Amino acid sequence: MSNHKAEHQHITDYWVYGLILVILLALTFITVYMVHLELAAWSVAIALGIASVKATIVLAYFMHLKFDNMLFKILVVAVVMLFVSFILLTFADYLYR
Repeated sequence: MSNHKAEHQHITDYWVYGLILVILLALTFITVYMVHLELAAWSVAIALGIASVKATIVLAYFMHLKFDNMLFKILVVAVVMLFVSFILLTFADYLYR
């Protein structure tokens, strides 16, 4: 007999990974197609938004964050907020030079 706790393993079906592949490819094609549109300053903002959605999908499914403890989700959000704050502070410093 072992005293180890039974670990809960999450098994994801292959069709879910196939759907994620299609979604990521579609978002990539949308990002590439945006080069041909005349969106001026909005093109960078839209491309960053699409990249954020893609990163969230990768974090949730491929890094299994969707099925993990709430502590890990909170830590990832804290790191992203810290990263965004550094980027904003860098842009603010560059803007007011």
